[in-house]
Amino acid sequence: MFKYPRRLSSGASNTVVVLSETEVAKLFTGDTRSDIGSEAEKMMFANAINGLVVRFSRLDFDDNLNAEMLVMERIYPIDFRAHEVEVRTLWLDVFEDELNTLHKAGFVHRDLKRPSNIGGLAFDNILLTNTGLRLIDVGISALRKQVGDKIFEKYVEIEQSELATFREYFLNR
Repeated sequence: MFKYPRRLSSGASNTVVVLSETEVAKLFTGDTRSDIGSEAEKMMFANAINGLVVRFSRLDFDDNLNAEMLVMERIYPIDFRAHEVEVRTLWLDVFEDELNTLHKAGFVHRDLKRPSNIGGLAFDNILLTNTGLRLIDVGISALRKQVGDKIFEKYVEIEQSELATFREYFLNR
């Protein structure tokens, strides 16, 4: 069941493993249905705008695991339900501002709310940290320059709807 040592999580196509106290790696083995270079490019693009998306470190290869690795910062999530709604509202306002800044710059995450047929929690790509809300897993994100204005605006429209659902979830749970 635990194919990889120090496994942190697994998604539909990839596994994330711990490398150190400060870094994790998303493993790319075989046909993962996503491109490591494209994901790294989108992560670096978002990182250059603000700190909302997990920080990209480097691309690497692990001979022991026979896996390409997208290495990024390790995030330690905390449970938002331990904090007052007033504090959560402030975190959410900052999150929405940063997300809108990414949209204006030409980046859309596209996976705030997972489809109901995919395992995991509905909003498990949004993590609360000691510095506020952060986004992980940019695998299906898109850049305006890659998909064009019409598709990009449709993605943003869907993401804004997901954001409204997240607001309700985050403040009222």
